[in-house]
Amino acid sequence: MATTTTRRARKPAGRISGEDVTRLLELTRGADSVELKATLQPSTQRHATSALDADALEAQIRQVFFFDTPDLALNRSGVVVRARRIQGRRGDTVVKLRPVVPDELPDSIRNSDSVTVEVDAMPGGFVCSASMKAKARNEDVREVVHGERQLRKLLTKEQRKFFAAHAPEGLELDGLALLGPVFVLKLVLTPKDLGRRLVGELWLLPDGTRILELSTKCEPAQAFQVAAETRAYLEGLGLELAPDPHTKTKSALEFFSAELAAAG
Repeated sequence: MATTTTRRARKPAGRISGEDVTRLLELTRGADSVELKATLQPSTQRHATSALDADALEAQIRQVFFFDTPDLALNRSGVVVRARRIQGRRGDTVVKLRPVVPDELPDSIRNSDSVTVEVDAMPGGFVCSASMKAKARNEDVREVVHGERQLRKLLTKEQRKFFAAHAPEGLELDGLALLGPVFVLKLVLTPKDLGRRLVGELWLLPDGTRILELSTKCEPAQAFQVAAETRAYLEGLGLELAPDPHTKTKSALEFFSAELAAAG
C-alpha cells in the first residue's frame, strides 16, 4: 500500500493559512494542472442559472458510478474507482489515488500517458491526486452495473495494476459494491466578463440533494491569479460559495454508503 500522503487543508472561513499556501505552491509546481472548484450554497443555485446565462438544454447528461466497500474502506485508503456513462460520446473509467506528492510518485506512474497529476483547490482546502483514466464503452459500463460483466474486465491492465498497488490488502475489484448512479448535468460556459472556460456540474442524488459545482482549469503557474479572478467574478454575480471543501465524490460516497447500511 502507498505511504505517500499530503495534508488536505480545511479552514471554516474558506481561507487557507500561510503554511498551507506554501504547501500548495510546492504541490502545484509538480502537478500537470490545477482545477479550481467552488460549490455553491443551495440557496444560490437557482440564481446561478440566470446570472451565468446557463441554458439547461445544452447540458450533457452523465451517469456516475463508484465502486467501494459498503463502509468505504477503499476511499479511506485514498483510492477512488469510478465509471461514467456519457451522452453522445464514449464513457470512461478512472482509478484515482489521493492525496499524493507529485515528486514522490514512481516514474512508471508519473510518466504514464494515462495518468494526470492534478491539484484540486477550493475555498478552504486543496488536495493533489493522481488519476489513471481510460475510455470505456457506455454499453460495457451498463453491463457492469447490471452484473453482466466483471468490473476488472472494464478496467485496463494498467488500471488494475495501479489499483492492486494501493488498495487495502485482500480487497479485490470484483468484490467491490456498486455505489450509484449519480445523475449529472454538465454545462460548459465561457462568460465574457471572466474570459475563460467555466464548467458547471449539477449532481442530483436520489434523495433530491443537489450539488452544483463550478470549476476552471489552469496551468500551475497561473493558479493564484486565476483563483482570485474567478472568485471575484462569482461573488460579483452574487453567488455564495460553500466554505466547506466537501467534494462531490465524498458527498455521493457517503450517501450511497448510508443507503447500503440501511438496506442491511
